[in-house]
Amino acid sequence: MAEAFHYPPELFNLLVDTIPLLCRSKKDVVLFFRGAGVAPEDITEVANLVLHSPNTINKYDIVRTVLTNVNARGDSALRVRREILKRVVEFESFETCWENDQLKAKGLVASIREVVHKKDSFTRMKKERDAERNERLAKQYAERNAIIEKRIRLDDIKNRLSALFTMDDKPHQRGKLLELVLNDLFQAYGILMRQDFRRQDHNTGVVLEQIDGVIELNGQIHLVEMKWLNSPVDMAEFTPHLYRLFSRTDAHGIFIATNGYTDAVMTECRNILNKKTMFLCSLHEFVMLLQRQGDLVEFLKRKSAAASIDKNPFLEILF
Repeated sequence: MAEAFHYPPELFNLLVDTIPLLCRSKKDVVLFFRGAGVAPEDITEVANLVLHSPNTINKYDIVRTVLTNVNARGDSALRVRREILKRVVEFESFETCWENDQLKAKGLVASIREVVHKKDSFTRMKKERDAERNERLAKQYAERNAIIEKRIRLDDIKNRLSALFTMDDKPHQRGKLLELVLNDLFQAYGILMRQDFRRQDHNTGVVLEQIDGVIELNGQIHLVEMKWLNSPVDMAEFTPHLYRLFSRTDAHGIFIATNGYTDAVMTECRNILNKKTMFLCSLHEFVMLLQRQGDLVEFLKRKSAAASIDKNPFLEILF
């Protein structure tokens, strides 16, 4: 049933024309409204006239007066208005009407049903529009919150990364913290699969190899190595990473260093680009990325494309 807070003029007039035809007598009209739950104060006046001065009022006057009173009550009479409308719309016993009124009553009830159906349709459409709007607003709110939360996470990562530059007296601890910071950065962008991965001997439990991080980029697995060294990365530090790559058929590689790479590493990296996608990064690039609030995924894709297409393993992106 349509949730009409007030009977609009069209429906109001249809009810005034219809209810008298559904009730044989004036007393029946009064009973109709009382049965619908109309408050005594809204019906007492006409009920007294019907009882004591029936010739001073007709059925149509009774209906108009009561509906006007009910309509004026606003939200407090919403249930009563619905019940009156429900009783009219569901009326089927037209044989109880006066014979001359039956066809007219059927036509008027049908008209009211049509009005109610249209209003119900508009109500449903409004509800659907409201639901869509609420869903859209909820999505926008969630997206906005996600952006804020991500910004807070990245600010925290930036601060933690900056703090590492003050730990010259704790190189080992700084190296482990660097892994955590960069893995958290990858995770903030949803590309980290695994961090600090160790492969152990099943029998002895001895660590056979350790990988700082594993990410998926362009649909491919990349093993990530991170080194905080006071000098450029040389072959002694670089070769173990190559071994890990070539011992896995579909794995590609990323190397992150604080002080660049030797010519030997650059040459070796170019030589393997025909077999593996391998690109090099500087820690300075990540510092600059965080400062300019850049997109890590796009940053890594540019680096990967330079390595695989341009055969440039170290495209430095600072801006």
